[in-house]
Amino acid sequence: MAAVLFSGPALAQRLPPDIANALARAKVPPDAVSLLVVRADGNYPPRLSHRANALVNPASVMKLVTTFAALDTLGAGYTWKTRFYADGPVRDGVLFGNLYIRGGGDPKLVLERITADFHALQAIGVQKVRGDIVLDHSIFDPATRDPAEFDGQALSPYNAAPDGLLVNFKSLILSFTPDADTRSARVRSEPPMAGVSIDLQIPLSTEACSDWRTQLQADFADPNRVTFRGRYPVKCGEQSWPVAYIDPASYARRVLQALYLDAGGEVSGIVRDGLTPAGAQWLMDAPSLPLGELIADVNKFSNNVMAQQMFLTLGLQDGRQGSFAASRAAIAAWWPKAIGSDVPAPTLENGSGLSRDERTSARALGQLLRRAASHPQGAIFAQSLSIAGVDGTGQRMRERGLAPESMGNAQLKTGSLRDVAAVAGYATGRSGKRYVVVGIVNHPLAAAARPALDALVEWSVKEEYVGR
Repeated sequence: MAAVLFSGPALAQRLPPDIANALARAKVPPDAVSLLVVRADGNYPPRLSHRANALVNPASVMKLVTTFAALDTLGAGYTWKTRFYADGPVRDGVLFGNLYIRGGGDPKLVLERITADFHALQAIGVQKVRGDIVLDHSIFDPATRDPAEFDGQALSPYNAAPDGLLVNFKSLILSFTPDADTRSARVRSEPPMAGVSIDLQIPLSTEACSDWRTQLQADFADPNRVTFRGRYPVKCGEQSWPVAYIDPASYARRVLQALYLDAGGEVSGIVRDGLTPAGAQWLMDAPSLPLGELIADVNKFSNNVMAQQMFLTLGLQDGRQGSFAASRAAIAAWWPKAIGSDVPAPTLENGSGLSRDERTSARALGQLLRRAASHPQGAIFAQSLSIAGVDGTGQRMRERGLAPESMGNAQLKTGSLRDVAAVAGYATGRSGKRYVVVGIVNHPLAAAARPALDALVEWSVKEEYVGR
C-alpha cells in the first residue's frame, strides 16, 4: 500500500509508507495521530511533522514534562528528607515521649531504606519509645480521591495516591510457590504489616496457567486479612502479584510499626497519624536517593505515584504546602522561561499522565526534548528513558520485533491508556545524527496502532527520507 497524501494545514505531509501501512492495518485514521521527527540539535526543520500542533492526551509520556521540570528547577542532586523528631528527653537509649516521623515527600521510601533509617535512629540513641510513634503526612495536600475512580481498578498499584509520607508505594507483593510435598502453594507477602493476617497455603490445581489470579479467588475486602478461596495452578510455577492495599490510609501505620519492631525497636504506645509540634526536638534527617536517580524509575518504568510525588514537590518551592493546584501554577510559570512562549504549555492534572484531561501537543513535547538535549543535565535526563529493546517499558519493542534497527538506538518514554498510545524520546540515525521523536495516537483502537509508533522510531533510525 502506498503512502497517503493528506490535505489541509494540519495534515500537510506525506506519511512514510511503513507508518501509513501500520495505521491502515490498525484501522486508525491519520487524523487520530500526531507525529514529529526533528533534529535534536540546531535549528533544522522537521523531517516529519503531522498534526504536530494538535492538543492530544499523551498518557504517560506526560511524565517527561514533570521529570524535566523537576530536573531543571531542583537539580539532579536534590533529595527529599524524612525527618525524625521527639517531644521528650532521650536517656540511656529511651525516648521518654513521642517519636515523630515527618514525611518530606520522598518518592521512593521503600522497605530497605526504612529499615536502615530505624537502625540509624538506634545508633543515635533511640532504641525504645515510651510513647507513640506519630506519622506526619502534612507536607502535601493532594486532593483526596477514590483509588478506583480512574478506571475501577482499586487494587492496581498504578492507582496508588501520592502522600507526604509515601511508604513502599502502599502496595503488597504476594508470591506463590508450588510445593509438591504438601500439594499446596506457599504464600509469602512483603512488606510485614501489623495486624494483617494472610493465608500461607493454597491448594494446588491442574488447571492451565491462563488466568491464575482469578482462579485464586482472593478476598482483599477485610483490611485485617487476605484470604484465598480458590486454587493455584501448579503449571504456573512461581509467580508474584503486586496488589495495592485495600486501606491505604492505614498502610504506613501498619508497615512502619512492623518494621520498627523487626529492627529491634520497642514502643509502648501506638502508631498513629498526627502533626509534628512546633517545639519538637529534631533527631535526624533521612535523605532520599537523589532526583537524578529517581527520574529513571519514573520514566523507564512509568511509575505513576513517583511522578505525582515529584509533581507535588514543584508546588513546594514558595514555602506552601504541596498541592496539585500549586504544582500546575509552578509548571505554567516555568514553561515559557524554560521551553518557550511560542508553544502552549501542557494542560496538567497530576503530572503522571494517569488522566483523561491532561493535554499537550507533539510540538510541545518535541520542543521540551530539544531543550533537554542541550541542557547541562541533559545526559541524566536522556539516561532516565528506557532503551528500545533493552530495559524498562521499551523492552516490549523487542518482543514485537517490528523495529530491529531501533534496538539499542533509541531512548524512549512510552505511554498507554484506554484510547491512547504514545512514544517520545530520542533516536540515533545511521549517520550518527540524533533525532527527537514524538508519536501520539488518540483513538478507540490506539492499542492496535502501537506498530505504527514502532515504525516511526525505526524510520527515524534508518533515516529513510529524501530532501534533507
